[in-house]
Formats: sequence, C-alpha cells, structure tokens
Amino acid sequence: METHGFLAPESEADARQRYDAVGPAAQTVVKETAKAMAFDAEEYDQRVTGDVVETARDALFASLLAVRTGTREEYDEWLADRDREVIEEGSENVEHVAWHDALGETVVAATYQSEQRAAVATLRRQAFGRVYRELL
Repeated sequence: METHGFLAPESEADARQRYDAVGPAAQTVVKETAKAMAFDAEEYDQRVTGDVVETARDALFASLLAVRTGTREEYDEWLADRDREVIEEGSENVEHVAWHDALGETVVAATYQSEQRAAVATLRRQAFGRVYRELL
C-alpha cells in the first residue's frame, strides 16, 4: 500500500482552513501562467476572473489530497477497521483500488488495473466533487 499526496483534512473546519491556505498559491499560479502566456494588463484584467482563480484553488486543493493505493485485499483490510460511508466506482473484479478517507466519514474509492497515476488523479477529482466542493 502506498500513499500519494498529504492533504487529509480530519474535519470540516480543517478542510476549510486548508482550502483557504491554498488560495494565495492558486493566485500565484494563475498570475505566473498568465505572465508566461504574455497577457498584457488589459487582457489579464479581462480574462483572469475570480472564477479562474477559484478553479485553480479547487484543482490545487484536490491535487494535494492524500490517496492510498493498494490491492483489493489491502483496501478491504483497511476498510474493515473503519465505519465509513463508501462511494466506490469501478469493478469489484479489478486488482487495485485507490481511495481517499474524506473527513474520517466517507471513503471515496476507484478501482484500476494498471494505470495507478491516472486512477489517483481521477479519484482526487471525484473526492473533491463528491465531498469537498459543496463543503468549501
């Protein structure tokens, strides 16, 4: 079993605090990206909206979420010791699972056969969309 990322909020307040903390980094990423794209001041003001920065913040927060990956057996063993709502996508007949323990209440999981990196990225988006988006 491996862990990818480090963001594992334990409460709604913790999630909000961490989401707020990535705000300045999101603004910097957007600003530097616009600079690399050679936006002048007028184009920057026109195209870089609050929605753009918020989308960057959402993506940054999601990309840092802690995701565990392992075999189906490792996942089942980990889950057996916890009382959680489970949202699982994919097939039970696949060998590997990626999962995120959201707020110690909900496990968002996705199965995969061999593309671990893609599964982790997809799972982060799913966890954000299903658990954190409404909260944040």
